[in-house]
Amino acid sequence: MALSTRPSYGALVEHAKNAFPPDLPPTAPNHLRQLTANAQRAAQMTATFKDTLLDYSRSRANADTMRMLETLARECGVHDKIKAMAQGERINATENRAVLHMALRCARGSERFPEQTKQVWAVLDCIFAFAKAVRDGKHAGATKQPLTHVVSIGIGGSYLGPEFVHEALRFDHKGNAAARGRSLRFLANVDPVDVARALEGLDPARTLVVVVSKTFTTAETMLNARTVRKWLVDGLKSDAVDEAAICRQHIVAVSADVPKAQAFGVAAENVFGFWDWVGGRYSVCSAVGMLPLSLQYGAEVMQAFLQGARDMDEHFMDAEFKANLPVLLGAVAVWNHQFLGYPVRAVLPYSQALLRFPAHIQQVSMESNGKGVASDGAPLGFASGEVIFGEPGTNGQHSFYQLIHQGRVVPCDFIGVCQSQAPVDMEGEAVSNHDELMSNFFAQPDALARGKTADELRGEGVHEHVLPHKVFKGDRPSVSLLLPRLDAEHIGQLLALYEDHVAVQGFFMGVNSFDQWGVELGKVLATAVRGELSARRKQANNNKTPKIEGSFVPSTKAMLERYLAAAQ
Repeated sequence: MALSTRPSYGALVEHAKNAFPPDLPPTAPNHLRQLTANAQRAAQMTATFKDTLLDYSRSRANADTMRMLETLARECGVHDKIKAMAQGERINATENRAVLHMALRCARGSERFPEQTKQVWAVLDCIFAFAKAVRDGKHAGATKQPLTHVVSIGIGGSYLGPEFVHEALRFDHKGNAAARGRSLRFLANVDPVDVARALEGLDPARTLVVVVSKTFTTAETMLNARTVRKWLVDGLKSDAVDEAAICRQHIVAVSADVPKAQAFGVAAENVFGFWDWVGGRYSVCSAVGMLPLSLQYGAEVMQAFLQGARDMDEHFMDAEFKANLPVLLGAVAVWNHQFLGYPVRAVLPYSQALLRFPAHIQQVSMESNGKGVASDGAPLGFASGEVIFGEPGTNGQHSFYQLIHQGRVVPCDFIGVCQSQAPVDMEGEAVSNHDELMSNFFAQPDALARGKTADELRGEGVHEHVLPHKVFKGDRPSVSLLLPRLDAEHIGQLLALYEDHVAVQGFFMGVNSFDQWGVELGKVLATAVRGELSARRKQANNNKTPKIEGSFVPSTKAMLERYLAAAQ
């Protein structure tokens, strides 16, 4: 059943229209300039989990809004759906699968997902043992040199999440110490330039390749894998070292298809499995992320990461609406895009270590909730999902903040960290470098909420002809998330918080957040183009003028012929 069919839906539509219409004057009681001045409201619209704070008081919402959203959550069965997911029910109906990514971070012997937890820890134990062998030099390359460089080949969920975690851990004190002397790179794009970037400066003798593909058939991943395998063989093959030895020592896999991985040259014991109850974009805590990240950072750091994610999941499953961070984030997001009509959201981490976090959440959110029908196949009757984008502060301030302050309204998630991973405090400077960063983290949400009036500008002596250009209407919503530090545990918490709140949005809207049929059609058409290109290349090699004959639309035919002609 879709969101728009729920009893409270109409009341919330009217509430949004009457209490929070667009273009409220700054003196209106429900303008954020007035709402944010209320200390009691500010205290009520915060929630904490351990030492992490969520402040949603700069949302265009009030106590009535939150009560109505809580009622809507009951009508949509949000808590029941969380419970069903936690009990392993097959809530991914189109693929008849359970959704058990939370089982990936359960403690050993957990009673919540006993069978899945047993499977997960069997793989984790193998990952940690293999990572230790590589890091200790016991599993060396074909020429007996230690493997200090890792290239992880995968695309989409096999790459975005692990890369986010890697970048977040690089300058954490423990992560940095554990990774000393090692490097980790990711190869995703089938563009050969990405191959060149991933391999630049690496020594094949010291490089271990991780191929991440559930079926070992993903076109982009397997072409990249074959390209890198050739690079390894070309660089290492000799009378003393054959291709089989190179593949055995330098290539490992994350896959559910052991025979295909073996056919590629991977030793059976070096294939690390995962399961169909883990969607790609939710797979960071599986072997997809844990293998390359454990090779780089070791088991201790990665177990702390799993612990953080586990703690947030427990909070998500147990906390009531008013205290539940993922549920509150999800409810506010649904309010913003379904009732206030904001289709875009910016994820703005004030931490350079989180530079890849917006890209990961972009996939988690847009692939999960960008649907046209409800879970039962009925048309939704509204546009689902949000357009997600983002950039670390303060970089974004010099890029797109002009738009979010004076152009269209874009709800923002500001993410800040109390302690820097790499503090700098120079003598003679008014504040430390991290204080300078965080000054902007605290100021920007208030600037968006409060704005600046024409009268205030006149009081500052601004000339009338410039004054309209300097007015900020304000009343632009945001939420703020403040973490104490960015270590492995809190990175795990942050990952689970956003995974869980995206699921909440889907539960509200009545969509299946765990399939992704929308990515299939383009792949099918690309297969037809690939076949046509192959045939025309062969024709050109026989000194014949290539001519496109496939069943493509005229403009595509013309572009393909131009493309082929340019390569002659």
